[in-house]
Amino acid sequence: QVQLAESGGGLVQTGGSLRLSCTASGTIFSINVMGWYRQAPGRERELVATISDGGITNYADFVKGRFTISRDGTKNTTYLQMNSLKPEDTSVYLCHARIKRLSYIPYMPYWGKGALVTVSS
Repeated sequence: QVQLAESGGGLVQTGGSLRLSCTASGTIFSINVMGWYRQAPGRERELVATISDGGITNYADFVKGRFTISRDGTKNTTYLQMNSLKPEDTSVYLCHARIKRLSYIPYMPYWGKGALVTVSS
């Protein structure tokens, strides 16, 4: 099986910073895209940022210039550095990855359980 485990969430004041981490573990042959989504109560899940195995990044407009996604392929880990946080960034942040468990199995989507980020005003 494959698991994604997030860490680094918490409470921060407006303008502060947090760094989220997500590590994939289990039987893994390769990972192509890793990324972060968020979902606040009563709202739909929305993409925050993604990074390909080649290092190509994609950001939602509402985090451009404030958040940075990175990846350590040797550790099957992705990071989300969040700066200049705003109260509207308060949400559960979920890690996502497309993982091939074995060479002959297609890439499949996997999700972490989420990390709560709360930004106080």
